[in-house]
Amino acid sequence: MTEINETLSMATDAQVKRDLPQSIVIPPITGEMVHLRPATIDDLPRLDELDAFYGASKITGKDAASERALMHTWVKRSQAWEAGQAPTESGVGDPESRRTIAWAVLTDADHDDDGFADAASTDNVIGMIFLIDIDGWSRSARIQIVLGKDYRGRGYSRDAMPRVMTYGFAPEPAGLGMHRIWVGVPEQNTRSVSVYQSLGFVPSGTSRDALWDAENNKYQDLIVMDTLVDEYDPIRSLDAFGMHLIEDNPGVKEALSAREHSIAIQQNKQTETGGQSQPQGYYASARPRSEAQPAQSKHDQAPQQETGAANTPHSADEESNWPYGQAERKPSKEAWWRTLGRGRKRDTEGE
Repeated sequence: MTEINETLSMATDAQVKRDLPQSIVIPPITGEMVHLRPATIDDLPRLDELDAFYGASKITGKDAASERALMHTWVKRSQAWEAGQAPTESGVGDPESRRTIAWAVLTDADHDDDGFADAASTDNVIGMIFLIDIDGWSRSARIQIVLGKDYRGRGYSRDAMPRVMTYGFAPEPAGLGMHRIWVGVPEQNTRSVSVYQSLGFVPSGTSRDALWDAENNKYQDLIVMDTLVDEYDPIRSLDAFGMHLIEDNPGVKEALSAREHSIAIQQNKQTETGGQSQPQGYYASARPRSEAQPAQSKHDQAPQQETGAANTPHSADEESNWPYGQAERKPSKEAWWRTLGRGRKRDTEGE
């Protein structure tokens, strides 16, 4: 009987360890183009001012009204978790006790060079980014970003998403300790598929005819893409777009430490099985920058950095779980996003 009780106790402890915390302090996150802060109910009207639900059926496969209702629910769930409310107390709970985190996306950018921040009319808010369906038992979460109509295609999502993912994957308590982060993309949204691939997501399945394409009056497939904690590379996901780590962001140091540990384990296994030990990998040569160190533009970089892949810190035999080869990613570290979208407006965004 004693052994049975001990077994039950161990099972209960395992269950508790997989439960999400009763409350959470949502951390601010700093990017090079944007910064994130916890979203509030007061931010929701700004999404309408930004025309953030324009083209929703093409971007997410939902109509604008449904998308608006979801955003309102997600922000309320996020604030309920901050307040320590149980899902049943928040009024917008989930029977599986899944949680949501919502950040407002802000920028100080002045793309039209008129001397004023582009989003001054909305207090610099240009959209929101979410971790949705945060499941403590399976350690899984879904990520989604929504941007105002005039702020799509400028690189903002490419700055925000990998930083949120780094926090999501980082071990607790610095991060959420997720094992998997996934997205669902309508098949027509090829722009988003390309962006997610650059972030390290891989297609994992297709839900046939899962969405209604209102523009073409037909069904379309939903492409499911995901990445796992031992696959995700917080440096490469930013470097693919010429951006850099900001070491003071939540979970960055822990994510890098965990990644280096994973690489070391792989190298030890290769050594034990008689294989040749590989170089230390990307982390041996990559240099994450602190917030105080500005990113270099192409005019600031040394000439040898612009002469080709042979002079970049990425060698062909680096040890990495990155799902795409060197030839399939952008080796350039030029900060192309500094002028991307200047004077232009886009109707769609790689979300």
